[in-house]
Order: sequence, then structure tokens, then C-alpha cells
Amino acid sequence: MLNFTFNNPTKILFGKGQIANLATEIPKNKHILLTYGGGSIKTNGVYEQVITALKNHAVFEFNGIAPNPKFEQLLEAIPIIKKNNIDFLLAVGGGSVVDGTKFIAAAAPFKGDPWDVVKKNPSDTSIRNIPSIDTAMPFGCVLTLPATGSEMNCGAVISKVNSPDKFSFRHGLLYPQFSILDPATTFTLPPKQTANGVIDTFVHVTEQYLTYPVNGKLQDRFAEGILLTLIEEAPKVFADPNNYDARANLMWSATWGLNGFIGAGVPGDWATHMLGHEITARFGLDHGETLAIVLPSLLNVKRKQKREKILQYGQRVWGITQGSDDARIDNAIERTRTFFESLGVKTKFSAYGISIDAVSALIEQLKQHNLVVLGEHGDIDLKQSELIYRGCF
Repeated sequence: MLNFTFNNPTKILFGKGQIANLATEIPKNKHILLTYGGGSIKTNGVYEQVITALKNHAVFEFNGIAPNPKFEQLLEAIPIIKKNNIDFLLAVGGGSVVDGTKFIAAAAPFKGDPWDVVKKNPSDTSIRNIPSIDTAMPFGCVLTLPATGSEMNCGAVISKVNSPDKFSFRHGLLYPQFSILDPATTFTLPPKQTANGVIDTFVHVTEQYLTYPVNGKLQDRFAEGILLTLIEEAPKVFADPNNYDARANLMWSATWGLNGFIGAGVPGDWATHMLGHEITARFGLDHGETLAIVLPSLLNVKRKQKREKILQYGQRVWGITQGSDDARIDNAIERTRTFFESLGVKTKFSAYGISIDAVSALIEQLKQHNLVVLGEHGDIDLKQSELIYRGCF
């Protein structure tokens, strides 16, 4: 097992009726900026619960945070913060709202170009000696869409308008102070959003699990448990969207998929996400859709380097024990693709009308964003990335 330091300060309040505890989690003397997305929280009852809980607090609002939150729009929150002496942020929504709120929390007190919050605090922790933020506003979260794990980590992903720029960043100051997870808030999610969330969680886990063995037995078993839970519980939610227990298991799986635990002491490979971000930035596909496209191809291209872990994955998660190593690897990759397709998410570029000509543009974006060395071995260069993209057809 590799050396690691693990610290996660986020307090979790899980279950029915927990939104009411906002009243005690946020001191009454705080000026709160409530951040949310397109307004679905006003139709599913979450907004009313939040406002009721905070009836004795000073609450201001900033709404309209879009999927793949945009830098330019998020900056509009800063004058509201300054004008109203806001000293606490409350994100109510899915991962995009939480990510956008993390950016606002860092950008509001930042001295300098706000884009440096993103550019100079990259998620790639191998980059050293870079300027960094030194303060951030406190914030909490009420989660309504399990997917990104942003409710219990310090990372975020931000895009620019009319640009191929979509970057992930992280900083230890950007953990939520608390996150409220009530599975009942997810009952009204459209099937597509539920599916995307399951896939995002699934890939978060595989990127920390399908690398190479370092004898991290607890991390492996925990990762396999999350994957098995997703496979078992997702069909139940599609059969009955109001199945509280299934929703609860999916929500808790998403949180644990990226809260740092299963990645502690083991190598990580975030190439699927990096390659997927470029697809979203150019073609506007949902994040989950891009991951479903990229992961099967990446596992195939890197099958030699990931051989031992893919075989373990095939046996422990899919029960694949028969056949040659290559046949078992093929089977494990195909079972993964079939699972994504069973959720109603397509796994080929052609299903989205994207032609082979797109590959050169995507490779150019990787080059522009300096994503030229990816993977747990640092061996996914631009030629390897091109092979992966071409395998998506």
C-alpha cells in the first residue's frame, strides 16, 4: 500500500427530514447566500424545506447555476456577496451547484484573476510549486442529485462559455462544512439524470480501483462493494423511482465514491474523466454520457497495464471465472458497457452523431490544456489518447 494522509472534515447529515437541521448547523448571525440551479428545487419541495428551516436567518439568493457550471456566470455572485455582507454559502442542488459554489467560495475573497482559482489549483496533485488560494468562504450543501461526490470532497469542475476550457481543481479549504443527504429529494429526478449519476459514481470508483495492485485490500473491497451496490440498486430505482432504500444506497455510494477513502494509499487513473471533459466542452454531451463512451475503450487500450485489476474486477464484481485472461478481460469490459447501456446511456460516439473527424479536434484540445501525460503510469500520451478516442466508435 502506498503512503497517504487522509483527512475529511465534512459532516454528513443523512436521511429523511435532515434539511430541518439547517437551523442549527448555520449560526443565526450569518448572512447566507443560497445558491441553486434552474429551479427544480422549487417544484420538488426542497426549496420550501430550506426556507422554512432558515426562517430566522438572513437569506439571499443566487440561482441559475447550470450543468457544467460556467465561470462567467458564477462571477455574478460576487457583487451580491459584497453588497449584502454574505459570510456563508449554502449550495442546494446537484454536483454542478456544489462545484459552482466551491468556486464562488474561493473566488469571492481571491486577490487577482478569478480564473487563477481554477488554473492554479489543479486536481492533478503531481503539479507542484503553483500559487494557490489562501482563504475561502465557509459553505454547506443540501444534495439533490447524487453523482459527483462533491458534497464530501474539496474538488470541483468549472467551464468557460464558448470555449473548450473545462478544468477540474481542488483545495483543502473547499470541503463543505456539512452536507445534508436526504434520499427523498431524489425521487423526482428524471431517469436520464439518475443514470448519469450512477455512471459518474461507477467511473469515480473504477478510476481508483482499475489501476495496478498495491495490496490495498480494504480499499479494493470497499470499491467492489460500491460497484456491486450500484449494479444491484440502479434497476430498482428505474422500476420504482420512490424506492427510498434503493435511492439511499445510490446516494451514499456516490458520496463514498469520491470522498477520498477508497483512493487513499492506492494509485489513481483520472484519464477517463479528463478525456470525457474534452468531449463535453466541444460537443455538449452530459458528463455521464462521456464517461460511458470513454471507459470501455480506455480499459481495452490499457488492458495490458491494468491486466491484474481488470481480471480481479471481472471475478469479484461480475463473477467471471472461465476462459483465458484475454477472454475474461473482454467479458469484463463488455459487461461494463452492457450495464451502462441498460441504464439508457449510449456508449459509442456514433450514437450521438459524432464522426471520426472529431478525434483530431479533441487531441488538439488535450494539447492546449497540457493533458499530454495521463494515467496511473503517466503513459497515456497523445497517441494513446487518440487510440482511446478512436476506440469509442
